[in-house]
Amino acid sequence: MEVFRAANPLSWTTSISKPPSFHISSNSQGFETRKLSLWCLSKENGSAPSSKGNQMVVSITGATGFIGRRLVQRLQEDKHQVRVLTRSKSKAQQIFPVNKFPGIVVAEEPEWIDSIRDSNAVVNLAGTPISTRWSSEIKNDIKESRIRVTSKVVELINDLQPDSRPSVLVSATAVGYYGTSETQVFDEKSPSGNDYLAQVCREWEASALKVNKDVRLVRIRIGVVLGKDGGALAKMIPLFMMFAGGPIGTGKQWFSWIHLDDIVNLIYEALLNPSYEGVINGTAPNPVRLGEMCQHLGNALGRPSWLPVPDFALKAVLGEGAIVVLEGQKVLPTRAKELGFSFKYAYIKDALKAVLSS
Repeated sequence: MEVFRAANPLSWTTSISKPPSFHISSNSQGFETRKLSLWCLSKENGSAPSSKGNQMVVSITGATGFIGRRLVQRLQEDKHQVRVLTRSKSKAQQIFPVNKFPGIVVAEEPEWIDSIRDSNAVVNLAGTPISTRWSSEIKNDIKESRIRVTSKVVELINDLQPDSRPSVLVSATAVGYYGTSETQVFDEKSPSGNDYLAQVCREWEASALKVNKDVRLVRIRIGVVLGKDGGALAKMIPLFMMFAGGPIGTGKQWFSWIHLDDIVNLIYEALLNPSYEGVINGTAPNPVRLGEMCQHLGNALGRPSWLPVPDFALKAVLGEGAIVVLEGQKVLPTRAKELGFSFKYAYIKDALKAVLSS
């Protein structure tokens, strides 16, 4: 039996077909109890275990959000156990009714520790949406909601005994980390910017970095997620229907986007694959100028692309939050490409077509 060493010191991978797991129990001599989890690698390509062969227990914050809802669906489809960490059990139970999501566990904050204990993985997606009007109170909540929940999750993980800790924490962050620019190109090695969102992202990530070093940490810096039922695109579509589908603002801003299915797949892969570690940009490989994106969106909606959507219209909807669309950055998913991640939607035209036809 060939054995491969994994990134987590308590996790090994083997070439056998099913993932054995076992415990080394304490005996009369007082040997320490350690839990070993074994993942399967195929000898052919050394890939992560297939979802069918390795059922996980995954605890998720932000599960009721735009990305979280789709991630829960994906995990449930592949028969993984999902534990929803929420501040509102009634809201979560409405979104994930037990008849459609059998076996799902919904835990309010005092119960989070019991859910995280013996989970294989934790996904941290919690945070007040930024695609909304920003007041001083909302700006404070945007930052504090992310830092508070991330710090809470990290504290709970660190307080567990080593044999009860999850082996991986996938914690969301955002491409706002890099600041904005019409000329620079950013990848995972680029420095942080100096605006409000960059500061939020730095403090957000700093909270995640306090997790115990035995836990594999993946920080995914997410771009503008394209989906019909949430995010910035859902706010932009009505504006395009009101006007004529032209560019927003100057149209020269860079738009670093990713389809909802691809960001969910990236998170899913990060859970399974021990090669995924550190910072990974959650953006499609072909960012576009906002003018090009708007042209494709106008075409997809059947709106001629001749009359620009004025800045004031977007600001009327998003207030200061319009900065997410009116300013931008060109972010490349260098690390994801190095890891061999396959994007289902690499081009904006295909992604918008899929979103609007769903």
